[in-house]
Amino acid sequence: MPMDTMTIALAGNPNAGKTSLFNALTGFRQHVGNWPGKTVEKKSGQVRVNGRTLELIDLPGTYNLTPFSPEEVITRSYLLAERPDAVICVLDAANLERNLYLTVQILEMGQPVIIALNMMDAAQARGLQIDTQMLSARLGVPVIPTVASRAQGTDGLLQAVNRVAMGQAFALDYGRDLETEITRLCQIMAQYPAIGQLYPARWLALKLLEQDQELQTALLTVPGGPALLTYAQLSIHQLSQMAGDDMDVLIANRRYTWIHALVQEVVTPTRPHNVSLSDRLDRLVLHRRWGIPIFLALMWVVFKITAESSAPLVDWIDGVINGPVARWGLAGLTAVNLQETWLASLFVDGLIAGVGGVLVFIPVLVFLYLALAALEDSGYMARAAFVMDRWMSRLGLHGKSFLPMLVGFGCSVPAIYATRTLENEKDRILTGLLVPFMSCGARLPVYALFAAIFFPQQAGLVIFGLYLLGIVTAVLLGILLKHTLFQGQEQSGLVMELPPYRLPSLRGLWFHTWVQVRAFLHHAATLILLASLVIWFLKAIPAQGNGEFADTAVPDSLFATVSQTLTPALELLGFGSWQASGALLTGLVAKEVVITTLAQTYAIPDDTTAEATPTFLEDVLWIGQSFVQAIIDTLKTLPGTLGINLFGEESEPEPTGLMAAIQQEFTQTSGGHAAAGLAFMVFILIYTPCIVTISAEKQELGTRWMWFSIGGQLLLAWLLAWLVFQVGRFLLA
Repeated sequence: MPMDTMTIALAGNPNAGKTSLFNALTGFRQHVGNWPGKTVEKKSGQVRVNGRTLELIDLPGTYNLTPFSPEEVITRSYLLAERPDAVICVLDAANLERNLYLTVQILEMGQPVIIALNMMDAAQARGLQIDTQMLSARLGVPVIPTVASRAQGTDGLLQAVNRVAMGQAFALDYGRDLETEITRLCQIMAQYPAIGQLYPARWLALKLLEQDQELQTALLTVPGGPALLTYAQLSIHQLSQMAGDDMDVLIANRRYTWIHALVQEVVTPTRPHNVSLSDRLDRLVLHRRWGIPIFLALMWVVFKITAESSAPLVDWIDGVINGPVARWGLAGLTAVNLQETWLASLFVDGLIAGVGGVLVFIPVLVFLYLALAALEDSGYMARAAFVMDRWMSRLGLHGKSFLPMLVGFGCSVPAIYATRTLENEKDRILTGLLVPFMSCGARLPVYALFAAIFFPQQAGLVIFGLYLLGIVTAVLLGILLKHTLFQGQEQSGLVMELPPYRLPSLRGLWFHTWVQVRAFLHHAATLILLASLVIWFLKAIPAQGNGEFADTAVPDSLFATVSQTLTPALELLGFGSWQASGALLTGLVAKEVVITTLAQTYAIPDDTTAEATPTFLEDVLWIGQSFVQAIIDTLKTLPGTLGINLFGEESEPEPTGLMAAIQQEFTQTSGGHAAAGLAFMVFILIYTPCIVTISAEKQELGTRWMWFSIGGQLLLAWLLAWLVFQVGRFLLA
């Protein structure tokens, strides 16, 4: 790495404000991805200080460096393998004793450390006075007070990082007997240079005495490693006989004893301890009876904001893309006499449809991440996990898993990304597999249309039943996976400190939202655009008839031919027609496209009257006016979060021609059974979600689990739709 560049790692406990500090230091100069081979989020960012570039790496939050969870493995492996130029240890000043344990472990690795003593405002509010100079002297590292949520102390922290150098070696005294064995093991290591090149000697001696299994396995392939392991086992045997306790427990106790004494020296209470506001709120929020209703009410608010408050802006983006932008593009093609060519169709039906399919998700994501960031930064998210942990554990899930599943009722894409709030990889995967069964808002127009056709008197009841079926399916599937594929995996315990309640900062909320939305666009845009273009080509290529490329009837297109190959698999479900299979195929792009495809395949004419084409200035004026109106409509939805109507406003029925065509086709393929329409809705509910959700699954769960999800959803959708049709045609006869 160039001399004018330093690599700085940020480490700290969960809820210590590490992410807020990272955002305050890097701003928008961030990159988000996943750690190699892991679904744990990786953040990096840059900042310039005195002509030097600091590359900041935000390590996963963890309480210690014992490699049990993916977060602990990543953090320790990075510090050992990458050897950053410095480590910023972010400590919660109000919980100094607990936070120092991780710092001591990092100091024992020989890493250059700067301590960011964060949340100093919270410590002062609790009447805690911290002697930062004494703390710095005792630890031998710089200690910089900060309030990350307000970007206070960040300049001093960056200056300290820029000046950091290898300080004095940190060595905690573990007592005569332990120190004797540590010294002996270090002397043995000195005989094997290969070991010293990989690990700090004193730190390795301590980890071997703690019987760290990962290091024991790694040393088996290192020259001198087996001999060192033999000596370590002899030391453990001798020490255990003298101490009468396990070495890892003894070492941890010595660390905690030293840390406790240090905190007693540097922290002075300035007033008697009183019950804090956080404690008083927790008496209600964590109440055995009221905790869950409060949690559900707040989650309902998140759902309403995500699903409904974003709707006006979603409609605005859709209108701009398919209105003025499409017209301007066609005007450009007309200027070069290409308006009647296949390029015009490619632009409107392929490119515009693809880009619009990506951009319409942005308001949904913005509102979701704003709501999640507000709950996280306020300190409530930890309480939510605590409240729901007992119930979600019955499905083999973590308490935090409930939030992504609830958000899934609005949109599966942000719900999949919301699994990033789960620290454990197993919880993320299982939650991500269950999220698509929460019926997203994009499926609702299909339900409304088919319920109005086949069950006009019970449409509301049928739609409610579909939502309920999705929940029941997820619960039963979660129990099944818990006792099969995830049977051998240990249930993740809920271990966390409840941070104090605090007011989220607008700067922090915006940073969090922007980084997540940018990551979504980076990973999803290419995939959905490619899928849209592929479907356009299938519809543009004539397979029969006299049509030409990009000028052929849909029934004569290659799309119809491909769809026809799928119909045999749907015949037992009551809707074995190429129109239905084609709609399901395009539904992979977006579930809203199902109705559009049916209208195209049944050749239902557009009843809208022709209107004069607006001028460029009129379009620009309309964009501005409609944006203002969308903002007003969004603000109007916010009071509605206090009360919810699951099915929203009553939708206008689809054109009678489309409804009649669908009913006639389904009557022919099912033998006149209305159960075919219900089976089609069940298939829409259960089968593979849209291509953007698939992309999110690939990014968050990995390729293997993505294909498992796709295959399992298709199989389960077929089985449930078959069961509904076979049983329904007798019950509804």
